[in-house]
Amino acid sequence: MRILLLEDEIDYKETIHEYLKSLGYHVESFENGDEALNAIHFKSYQLLLLDIRVPGINGYDIVKTIRRVGDETPVIFITSLTDIDNLSIGYELGCNDYIRKPFAAKELKYRIEQVLKLFYFHSCKDEVELDEDYCYNPKTGTLMKGDKLVRFTPKEQKVWDYLIARIGKFVSTKKLWEDVWECKMVTESDIRMCIKKIRDKTSSNLIVSQKGWGYKIDRKG
Repeated sequence: MRILLLEDEIDYKETIHEYLKSLGYHVESFENGDEALNAIHFKSYQLLLLDIRVPGINGYDIVKTIRRVGDETPVIFITSLTDIDNLSIGYELGCNDYIRKPFAAKELKYRIEQVLKLFYFHSCKDEVELDEDYCYNPKTGTLMKGDKLVRFTPKEQKVWDYLIARIGKFVSTKKLWEDVWECKMVTESDIRMCIKKIRDKTSSNLIVSQKGWGYKIDRKG
């Protein structure tokens, strides 16, 4: 799971960044709202952690901007005591949760897990059941069949994470190229080959493909 962190207090930013990395998340950190918004436009994140009062565009206006263009990426606001009275603004704009400074690391961990489960999997269960007895754990980011762990290469894992975060929805080859390969020099055949390798390690039916629509992963039927 890829998380964007916007926090202009250096100590907070570094502490949160390292803690989330220790939990297995891929984190990209920013201190300036304009730089964070630019990254959101050009990259794909599964969660945005946004301080409200930052240099450049503030957290509220970032959410307003991305919601206006249909970006529904879940948002957790990081707020100070002075922001609490205005928190209704955040919810009206479309944030999913907030966490108030100062906070314990475990509180942040639980809030992130809850938002990700409810947004992407609409469930509080620890595992998502897939076809052919596969189970995905959104907390650990692991795919299991029985007691066997499915091991992916880093690139295969990125493709899997991208598809599972959009469970039930088709993702085009173009979107995979833009967001997973970050527009680097690869061909459509390279992307298809990566999908094939994931299927070889799991099942030919676990990733569904449809011409003109792309690829998707479905819940267990």
